[in-house]
Amino acid sequence: MTGHLRADELAPNGLFVKICGITNEEDALLAVAMGADALGFIFAAGSKRQVAPTVVADIVKRLPPEVITFGVFRDDLPDRVVDLVLRCGLSGAQLHGRESAEATADVAGRVGVTIKVFAAGDPVIGRAKTYPVELIMLDSPTGGSGEVFDWSLADGLPEGRKLVLSGGLGPVNVADAIRRVRPWGVDVATGTESSPGRKDPRKVASFIRNARRAAEAIPGYEFEDSAPYDWQSE
Repeated sequence: MTGHLRADELAPNGLFVKICGITNEEDALLAVAMGADALGFIFAAGSKRQVAPTVVADIVKRLPPEVITFGVFRDDLPDRVVDLVLRCGLSGAQLHGRESAEATADVAGRVGVTIKVFAAGDPVIGRAKTYPVELIMLDSPTGGSGEVFDWSLADGLPEGRKLVLSGGLGPVNVADAIRRVRPWGVDVATGTESSPGRKDPRKVASFIRNARRAAEAIPGYEFEDSAPYDWQSE
């Protein structure tokens, strides 16, 4: 899927659910069959879930065209990020490092959709509004560890951005996280695995089911306006 996407195209079912750390076709198709809106493929060096671009490209070719796919990067040069996103046929990029607002803008201007990740409690969150992205992900300080952080730290995020909550989520606690934080979306890797890089079908199904039920059960729970965010207006 190419071209710039609107928020309502990312989450046609209301709550945006992203299953990250996909390393193989079987898990990708499982997550899609269970109702995931998006999949994440990790290119960041050193990750236990790092996957080769050729593998990702083959998996993406076998996915339904409506599935949203992200490449996950950490402190890569914008040109490399854009090259891999386009070469693998991905929908967008997730920037999980200390990327500057300028580097983020470079990527965001050339790929379909960009998620900028911030670590909970990081002072740089105070400058998050300078990053030209519609979607902000809040993760634990040790991203990829599966550790839960203090969800009250989400209160400091700037208005006008859609929050994707990550960090230590799983089938057991995702409903509570949604009730307390009321994010636009949720993201999970470790919490749906049987081992690093391998998904547990029961955990994937339970995570997605529990997340959607929690959002649907909250009276008056409304998502933010789904119109595209125009960062150039700031």
